Amino acid sequence: MRRIVLSVAASTMTLSLAGCGVLNAAGDGASASPTKGNDITVGLLLPEKANTRYAKFDYPIIRDKVAELTRKRGKVEYANADASATRQAEQLQNMIDSKVDVILLDAVDAHAVADGVKKAKDAGIPVIAYDRLAEGPIDAYISFDNELVGEVQGRSLLSALGSGVDTSDKIVMMNGSPTDPNAKQFKEGALSELNGKVTIAASFDTEGWKPENAQANMAKAITEIGKSNIAGVYAANDGMAGGVIDALKAAGVTALPPITGQDAELDAVQRIVAGEQYMSVYKSYPDEAEAAAQIAVTKIQGKDIQFDALTQDRVDSPTAKDIPSKLVQVTALTKNTVKDTVVADDIYSVGDICTAKYKAACAAIGLK
Repeated sequence: MRRIVLSVAASTMTLSLAGCGVLNAAGDGASASPTKGNDITVGLLLPEKANTRYAKFDYPIIRDKVAELTRKRGKVEYANADASATRQAEQLQNMIDSKVDVILLDAVDAHAVADGVKKAKDAGIPVIAYDRLAEGPIDAYISFDNELVGEVQGRSLLSALGSGVDTSDKIVMMNGSPTDPNAKQFKEGALSELNGKVTIAASFDTEGWKPENAQANMAKAITEIGKSNIAGVYAANDGMAGGVIDALKAAGVTALPPITGQDAELDAVQRIVAGEQYMSVYKSYPDEAEAAAQIAVTKIQGKDIQFDALTQDRVDSPTAKDIPSKLVQVTALTKNTVKDTVVADDIYSVGDICTAKYKAACAAIGLK
């Protein structure tokens, strides 16, 4: 449903404002009169625990940025739904009842949460969709450029197949959860690169993004297609890539086909170093999380100039048009870019990646 990507002008304006200290202004900034001071509560609803990013990156970065922007007077009230839409609806209602000032919502089920978003809106609480585009009357959206994620995955898979890639080459697509609108955008982006260049021999929408479901789906694909006939696997994220690899190994495959991923999880980075997984998509969680905190604080403090500068993109959801948004760019992570991405950004140290099991593989690519 995305209709526009980042523009050079938008990026330039944002950087200019940041350079002047505008975007990091606290409660006494010089823009529109704030509706709230620094003593604010940001509700943060994250979707699941299977992906380690939420506890390790998103929550602590948002918590710390809110504290920084509010001179340590603002706080974050955090809840994780553990992949349950019902639990998230209860958590959202609890935040409405406790009268938080603004809610950052990463939806388990983008459609099912719409009623809760409306309840928050009726209670005068702005809701900002975080990472996944929730339905309902949301006030803003912050995420990565999801179609670009799929395009990067698709291009990388074709690159791994080499110059001899043929339309007869059979690819398995392990897409994300059907309840996550991002999964649809990832798939559309990947297909824009793969269609007409390879054969999509099997495609699965993986319930809950769960690795065990991906493993079961891959086992089915191996049975139907034949393990020696699979040229590559599009896996929408790293957890599912792990499940795909487990299924291939269980079927006796020793020379693994190229497999994509997303999220740059530590296990995946190690698999990439070892040559088991071809690539992941590195998304700068600090950039996304810090921008989300800035958008939330400027929104509730009524700083319209800063808010507009941070949300110069526009997207549509099934229920709303022209949603003010910020779409963060992404990078392909392969053996050749580990040092320039997750290591350079202090996501992982070389020591984290190059444990005893992977020391030789790290040395082979100059990672030390």
